[in-house]
Amino acid sequence: MSAVANRSIVAATRAVSPAIANCELSHLPRVPIDFAKASAQHAAYERALEQLGCTVHQLPAPADMPDSVFIEDTAVMLQEIALIMRPGAESRRRETGDVEDWIKHQRLLGRIEPPGTMDGGDVLVAGRAIFVGASSRTNADGVDQLGRLVEYFGYTLNVVEVRGCLHLKSAVTAITDDTLLINPAQVPVDVFAGYELVHVDPDEPAAANIVRVGEQLLYSAGFPRTLERIARLSIPVIPVDVSELAKAEGAVTCCSLIFEP
Repeated sequence: MSAVANRSIVAATRAVSPAIANCELSHLPRVPIDFAKASAQHAAYERALEQLGCTVHQLPAPADMPDSVFIEDTAVMLQEIALIMRPGAESRRRETGDVEDWIKHQRLLGRIEPPGTMDGGDVLVAGRAIFVGASSRTNADGVDQLGRLVEYFGYTLNVVEVRGCLHLKSAVTAITDDTLLINPAQVPVDVFAGYELVHVDPDEPAAANIVRVGEQLLYSAGFPRTLERIARLSIPVIPVDVSELAKAEGAVTCCSLIFEP
């Protein structure tokens, strides 16, 4: 698919907050984050999305919301409905407000309500199948609510145990509707029976996160061995440097909400 053919695809993003050094961390030690470098990497990420043909819409980045660049966690965009999340980290729950105000003009809305919690990074959509990570950020009540919301639209829902990483999409993401990029050490492979699985290189355990834009891909330049495996699929892929954002437990899917308006 050419970039021109993707022009109907929207990528919603948020700039890097100047408070990113105060981000939530669950699995990584806290190290200094260079705000200027993180911002430059994020700008290059947005340019890559445009190169793939997306129309990028950047929402404001409040200075008091350190994790707000990771906009993926605020919503899940389905063809029929936008699902507003209730992030598992209490400090992040205010991030959904501005996103909801914008998305309500794009989609019918559904919400995860208290006591449910769910991060968008725990929701993987592959065709009409939805996989939800049972992680520290997503609870059983949130999963039950999501199930009721998506059942009406004919999606199947599968719960996946997540081990040793923040979100489900830290461990598995969709390359196509039928092909997944996966770290089998972090999620059970048998849940994904029937899919073609591309395993990350064992020396790159954080490499299972990839952005799909139509029939093209955006991927971290930090995982060259896994990138070689992806390249064998002959699908166009653009590598980007997100090393500074990775210090905040971020990855390429975290930084955008991609959908067709």
